[in-house]
Amino acid sequence: MLIEWTLNGRPMRSEVSPFQRLLDYLRTDLKLLGTKEGCREGKCGACTVWVDGQIANACLMLMGQLAHKEVTTIEGINEKDRFTPLQEAFLTNSALECGFCIPGMLMTGTALLHQNTNPSRLEIRESLKGHLCACTGYQKILDSIEGVGLPPASEGQARMRVRKP
Repeated sequence: MLIEWTLNGRPMRSEVSPFQRLLDYLRTDLKLLGTKEGCREGKCGACTVWVDGQIANACLMLMGQLAHKEVTTIEGINEKDRFTPLQEAFLTNSALECGFCIPGMLMTGTALLHQNTNPSRLEIRESLKGHLCACTGYQKILDSIEGVGLPPASEGQARMRVRKP
């Protein structure tokens, strides 16, 4: 089956089996290794991508479903080979250990921040409920996402999050 789709902003024409998983196509055929394979059941979040701007599990998406769709992977969110503010926050806060789950968490965190630049701690927790991480304990990940929407503190001022009423 020939499908026309967009991957990380680039138009694609791909000859694929309609039943091939997006995850396999990304990792095996295109060598895009940022999207990880974890549980194979859509429960761990390691394979999180965006399909038409919505979070999706690449392990559950079939190539036949992607005709005329736009897919964004972790490789597609960088800003001209520079880290995004969220990626910087993960580094600054040491919010990664082994790194296996981090691409999926970055995809979900970025999507949340696109929708809501000042999410509450509860909203962040809710957005990450489909992700599993055995290493970090989540606190530093939550801190990273929570802190990205804040403007930089001026010298001598504490960074405080203003909650929405």
